[in-house]
Amino acid sequence: MEEYRAYVIGPDGHIFNRVDIRSPDEKEARRLAKIAVDGHAVELWQADRFIERFEPEQ
Repeated sequence: MEEYRAYVIGPDGHIFNRVDIRSPDEKEARRLAKIAVDGHAVELWQADRFIERFEPEQ
């Protein structure tokens, strides 16, 4: 299992929460990070490697 972190970004652009994700692969980690998007942007990282930023639907 790989370890990822999904950082929830507040309206001021700062991180206000972190979700630790353990996943067998990056594809599944992306799917799980998208679930964390609930009105806030979420950035998915693996250690110091940025993977993707998910924006909330407008």
